[in-house]
Amino acid sequence: MSVKDAVLADLLRRRGEYLSGEELAGALKVSRSAIWKAIGQLREDGYRIEAVTNRGYCLAGGDVLSREGILAHLKTPGLDVEVYSSVSSTNTLLKAAAENGAPEGSVIVAGEQTAGRGRLGRSFFSPPGTGLYLSLLLRPKESAEAALRITTAAAVAVCEAIEALSGREAAIKWVNDVYMDGKKVCGILTEASLDLESGGLHYAILGIGVNALTPEGGFPEELRDIAGAVFEAEGEPELRCRLAAGILDRFLACYRAEDPGALLERYRRRCFVLGRRVTVLSGGLAIGEGEVVGLEPDYRLRLRYDDGTEGLLQSGEVSVLP
Repeated sequence: MSVKDAVLADLLRRRGEYLSGEELAGALKVSRSAIWKAIGQLREDGYRIEAVTNRGYCLAGGDVLSREGILAHLKTPGLDVEVYSSVSSTNTLLKAAAENGAPEGSVIVAGEQTAGRGRLGRSFFSPPGTGLYLSLLLRPKESAEAALRITTAAAVAVCEAIEALSGREAAIKWVNDVYMDGKKVCGILTEASLDLESGGLHYAILGIGVNALTPEGGFPEELRDIAGAVFEAEGEPELRCRLAAGILDRFLACYRAEDPGALLERYRRRCFVLGRRVTVLSGGLAIGEGEVVGLEPDYRLRLRYDDGTEGLLQSGEVSVLP
């Protein structure tokens, strides 16, 4: 661990207290000059650190993504978290790591994606400073159907983590989008590699992108009626670190639970397309309209089409009609 990271860890651990440069230097067995340099680097990274003569340094706040910030709030042990200011795509980076033997529990978090991806190869708007983009590597000993359970558990976990921080209600648009006040605040993309010999999964990458804050200047014109943010303005310190930790903790609790029925009910309660009229889309094209009349145990939607027939929808998309 670098001196900068060690200083940050101490400031996070004793948030609200003043730590003298002498105390920090003694604990880390480095010079006072090294502490002063580390404080300067943290300020350059965006941390607000107060310095008071004869008292020392105190972390005042700032919504900066960092490994130390996430670990300070994370309750689940054994996760290997890496944090970057900007990447092409967290899923792409973690997929390469998975192919090179990275273990389950590897996590990549970024504050910006330059080539973020959503479902069906769509681009995912990932601006700097306001979003949270994370990917988690899983190596489930299950069939390929486990990928859907990963996605649904993630949707529930994101809703619960968002609500815990914001106090606002979040809901799920089947199968993998999270909405607040009628606007999308989170997209989830699970990508899997099949083991051809066993027919199961070699690994799965769970990717989650959250609009934590409204970007400066707002969302692009084409997204303004669609996209929303969890928070309109920066709230409590380490907002995105707390959100990342909350999502990871809740997801892994859902994913490792032995009662699939309990997860299904938590998902069903939040799925706002149930009982609604929808347009069914395939490849972006409308292929039918009807009412969603149920959610099966395997998360397929049961639809009653306008021609009176019923069917189950396992893939594709639905758009809620007014």
